[in-house]
Amino acid sequence: MGEKRILAFDFGASGGRAMIGMYDGETLRLKEIHRFSNDPVTVGKTVYWDILRLFYEIKQGMIKAKHDGGFECIGIDTWGVDFGLLDQNGNLLENPIHYRDERTKGMIEKSFTYIPKERFYQITGNQFMELNTVFQLLSLKLNRPELLERADKLLLTPDLFSYFLTGEKHAEHSIASTTQMMDAKARAWSDEVLEQLGIPRRLLCDIIPSGTIAGHLSDAICEELELKAVPVAAAASHDTQSALIAVPAKEDDFIFLSCGTWSLLGTELKQPIINAKSEKYNITNEGGYEGTISFLKNIIGLWLIQESRRQWIREGEEYGFGELESMAREVSKLQSFIDPDAPEFGTQGNIPRRIRAYCEKTGQKIPDTIGAVVRCINESLALKYRMALEEIEDCTGKHYDTIYMVGGGTQSKLLCQFTADSCGRRVVAGPVEATVLGNLALQLVALGDIKDLKEARALIARSQDITVYEPQGTEEWNDAYERFKKVIL
Repeated sequence: MGEKRILAFDFGASGGRAMIGMYDGETLRLKEIHRFSNDPVTVGKTVYWDILRLFYEIKQGMIKAKHDGGFECIGIDTWGVDFGLLDQNGNLLENPIHYRDERTKGMIEKSFTYIPKERFYQITGNQFMELNTVFQLLSLKLNRPELLERADKLLLTPDLFSYFLTGEKHAEHSIASTTQMMDAKARAWSDEVLEQLGIPRRLLCDIIPSGTIAGHLSDAICEELELKAVPVAAAASHDTQSALIAVPAKEDDFIFLSCGTWSLLGTELKQPIINAKSEKYNITNEGGYEGTISFLKNIIGLWLIQESRRQWIREGEEYGFGELESMAREVSKLQSFIDPDAPEFGTQGNIPRRIRAYCEKTGQKIPDTIGAVVRCINESLALKYRMALEEIEDCTGKHYDTIYMVGGGTQSKLLCQFTADSCGRRVVAGPVEATVLGNLALQLVALGDIKDLKEARALIARSQDITVYEPQGTEEWNDAYERFKKVIL
């Protein structure tokens, strides 16, 4: 066969890129052709996604891909939970609002006045997080009901971009499963949740499977960009599920850690686990390709480093991520810890100052240098991963010898080694471009070039390098873990 060229758009919370995948029947090669920042815009007290600018960047990526040799399919993956609302004419009512906006404060507790917490979790199997789609919608219902009355359809972010390209409205399964509005066992929208919370059912589109064709480029897009009407695939549109496709595991039972702005640690199951124990641990069940369930914990990830770096730039000190890691290596280890998921670390602002305040409040040594802050963040993340791993193992009744770590976080050798040390498990790190590779692999599934998840993982494993980290200093990390639990619990 000739080489097939396909185009993946991968959007993270801080940036995006367009990558060409070149498939020769045996291996999948990557070529980055466009990269851009993703900068939230605050107007008044509201934080928005600059969605039209991001769609402009999609067009730029398509133009560059055309001049680079063309492409036969497009797939888009993004972060979860956020959405745009369309009116009856298919027009966007307003810029989508960022999940870090404060409009959802108090909405979790408010939701329990409509539907009991236990019943809510029993249906959806989702981790309760204020940023979830359902709580954004509850906020609109209570505070801006006129907007919901004007809305005809809700499109989650990757589905919104797909609609801009094709004119087709749908809800891809993996991204729909992040909303806390799906019945995890039925793999369908939950009428009970929608009715109890007063969310109009008409807003939600039909759910379509991952790894299928969602539509073709519209005549208007083809005319504007002088392109052929190539298919647009519904890959695993939630970036976590795309990344999971690329995990190079051969065993059926494994732990994955998808590490970027967010960290997602969990395992892959055939059926959801929804019981009192998983509810207590606040573990989520999200839908993946081939009907799999990702039983995982959402943990704040490299956002803490990214936002700290932005603060240091504001103060006139600009360092690359490699420089920050070098500074962290030079300071004393296991001195002070934070709970990465504490509420004060979830919003934009001066993260280093908040870290120092947290350490002072909990009676720990205050990290007073840039290197000490960076080390505190990385060690705290590694210890939080251990806690999540223990919770997952408690729920599944299984022990996992290896953690498969994928995504941009694997570029941090420091974090990879700390994860192995903290968890006392071998860490297999890579591929870095897991999300893009999973996106591309499911495009190939949609096109009929590869047949299933097993073949997709084998293809990616042949195409990418991995690095293995063995645990070190287990005893001192065990001691640190006990101190960490006292600090955060």
